[in-house]
Order: sequence, then C-alpha cells, then structure tokens
Amino acid sequence: MKLISTHRRTLAIAALAAVGALSLTACNDDAANGDTAATTAPAAPTQAAPTSAPTTPAAPATSAAPATGGTTGGSTGGATGGGAAPAAGTTAKIGQPIQFPYKYGKATGDISLTVTDITKGDPADLAPLKLGDKAKGQVPYYINYKVTNVGSTDMSFSSLTQVKGLLADGSEATEVSIIGTFAKCPHNSFPSGFTNGKSVTSCVLALAPEASQVTGAEYWGDPYTLGKGLNWK
Repeated sequence: MKLISTHRRTLAIAALAAVGALSLTACNDDAANGDTAATTAPAAPTQAAPTSAPTTPAAPATSAAPATGGTTGGSTGGATGGGAAPAAGTTAKIGQPIQFPYKYGKATGDISLTVTDITKGDPADLAPLKLGDKAKGQVPYYINYKVTNVGSTDMSFSSLTQVKGLLADGSEATEVSIIGTFAKCPHNSFPSGFTNGKSVTSCVLALAPEASQVTGAEYWGDPYTLGKGLNWK
C-alpha cells in the first residue's frame, strides 16, 4: 500500500487518527486491471500484498433520498441548468442531482452528479487493503454516486474521483484512494460512447473514527477547490 495526501496542505501520516485531509492509497495485484484514483504526489509510501476480501456485509448509514429541490443552509439544491456552475457551497440532499460544467483532460462538457447514498461498512472490510495500524479505530464508509452526461460532448473515458466524505461536524473524513479493484467500493471511469443521457455509477471510500460517522460528501474538483465545492447531506 502507498500512503498519499489528496489535500492541498502537507500532512504527516502519523496524523491519521486526528481525521482531516489525510488520504490513504491502497493498491493490490489487480491494479493493472482496475482504475487508478487521481491523487497528489505520494508521501511515505509503503508496499504490501493483498489478502482475500472479507464477506462481512455493509450496513447502511444514510439512505438515498429522492430529488426534491429546495435549499439547504441558504444554498440551492437540485439540478441547475444552462451549463452554469452553481456557487461554491451549494448543498443538496443525498439522492438529489447537481448539474455543472466538467472538464477532464481535453474533454469539456456538462454533467449531473448525484451522491446516491453513504453506506457504513465494517472495519474488517479494510483487510484486503493492508492498511495495518493506519486504519485502527477507523470505520469505512462507501460514498456511492452517479454521473450523467447532460451536455452535447462525448465524455468517453473521462473520470470523476474528486468526491470526499464529510463527518458529522463538517470536517473532512479520511479518504482512501484505491489503485486496482476493491469489490465493496468499485470506481468506474466513463465508458466509451459516454454521450448525452448516459450515466455511470462509482464509489469512493472514506474512513471515520469509531466515535463519529460520515454523514455527507463534497465534490471539490474543477471548477471548485477543497472546502469550497458542492455538498450533499
């Protein structure tokens, strides 16, 4: 496994228990056949071999809610039209889509992003990722989301990974970016022929201390930044 940080600030790996911008990256022997989550430069990398995936089922922490529109904390929720980017801090309910312009490499288009649900897992789920002591006292949460192409651009083979978990107090959960495959939280790039109306589902893995929980999520990628993105609660 390699430990890296996706936060714009430099944080020590030893600070994982403090919960914040720290991100872990796990890899396995299936890396050649799986997706690679976008990350920043690695820090204090380590290597380890995978084990077989546990069979403990995940229990839901937050159920998907239907799109209802409305506002949260003064921000507009729901889909927005016209290709304009919603203001930073826009907040929607889990299960509610938000539309915005999206750029990946040379491809630029309009997408609709929905955090569909946040599911609590079991600490044993992390065994195949070989995080060791770094994951002690941490509980995995699976942030599932759907991306739909609502523009006129073919976004084939693009990818969206800039989704992170938020704890109940609004602080960042520890993100685990996976290189390779992890059955409990698969990340899927946009397929070939990803044109208007096509959708893809994906997942990111976040950790929370046992005394807390992941209750929300934030998209912080282009055209937004960390802490100033689109939120789902």
